[in-house]
Amino acid sequence: QVQLVESGGGLVQAGGSLRLSCAASGRTFSSYGMGWVRQAPGKEREFVAAISRRGSSTYYRDSVKGRFTISRDNAKNTVYLQMNSLKPEDTAVYYCAADRDIDVTSSIHDYDYWGQGTQVTVSS
Repeated sequence: QVQLVESGGGLVQAGGSLRLSCAASGRTFSSYGMGWVRQAPGKEREFVAAISRRGSSTYYRDSVKGRFTISRDNAKNTVYLQMNSLKPEDTAVYYCAADRDIDVTSSIHDYDYWGQGTQVTVSS
């Protein structure tokens, strides 16, 4: 089992940047595929980005390609989401998630463990 704690959210103006971090407990972090998922008010959770266990493969939803970058540091048990050129429509609670069975996935239903979320608000 792994516990996930997100940080780095906040309020930023459109066009600005934020870097989210997700710290994982345990010694088997490198065995989990990791992802970021977000949920805006009144909307369902949606996939944002995913990274494979070794960090060799990444996937993004179309609306964040070229603006967001997911990365991981297995030595630090941490996954990151660098968000640039933020837009008001990026406003949401961002969740870190871990998948113990699949190397990398864009399906939010595959993730087994979730953090508590961190709020990102982008003002226009």
